[in-house]
Amino acid sequence: MKLRITATVLMCLLLAASCGKQSISQKGENTMEESGQFAQRRSEMVQYQIRARDITNKKVIEAMLKVERHRFVPEDVKEYSYEDYPLPIGEGQTISQPYIVAFMTEMIAPGPEDKVLEIGTGSGYQAAILAEIVAEVFTIEINEALYRRTKALLSGMGYKNIHTICGDGFAGYPEAAPFDKIIVTAASSEVPPKLFEQLREGGKMIIPVGEGYQELLLITKLNGQMIRENVLPVRFVPLIDKNGKRY
Repeated sequence: MKLRITATVLMCLLLAASCGKQSISQKGENTMEESGQFAQRRSEMVQYQIRARDITNKKVIEAMLKVERHRFVPEDVKEYSYEDYPLPIGEGQTISQPYIVAFMTEMIAPGPEDKVLEIGTGSGYQAAILAEIVAEVFTIEINEALYRRTKALLSGMGYKNIHTICGDGFAGYPEAAPFDKIIVTAASSEVPPKLFEQLREGGKMIIPVGEGYQELLLITKLNGQMIRENVLPVRFVPLIDKNGKRY
């Protein structure tokens, strides 16, 4: 597959100036009129951005059709919710391009009994997509303000199978390990050893790796060994610790 993200960086820069720390839409604000307004856009997003780029997993497509992406972005960029690029969500973070969310989800082959670890909760959109498909999602966010905001949003949306944790994603979450699948939504200079340790035998991890130029890697654990496959050039925000140090 080839990824095409035209004018992504420019769009993010233009929108970021107006984003600031606006609050995310809450459930009570999501009127019937608004839901109807965005339903067609969401359908078109799936048709032209997801299906057209060879995403074929039925459960992934159903989740992308169901989860309302406009609920996860600030009010002042909501009109761009279903466009083909990432959007700023405040705190120096972004919500990923819809195609990337679908692609990463499909690549780990999620199943209904899976327990999944997500590193980098961000807006909560990826966690919500996963929660529509798998049994449990454990998602870690290091930014406390973003963690509190997203935890409240996901709870308000009724997700009972998403466990939000505020902490250092590089260390994973050994309390709930091993995990069937792991998704990392921030770029690291290497595959974090602790995350690989927490991946069960036969499990899959998808993670952006690199500084400057980044490559999305699909990791499979076979006989305790790391099998790596380069799948896509990408650009993500860096994976950092509580002191802002990049991994």
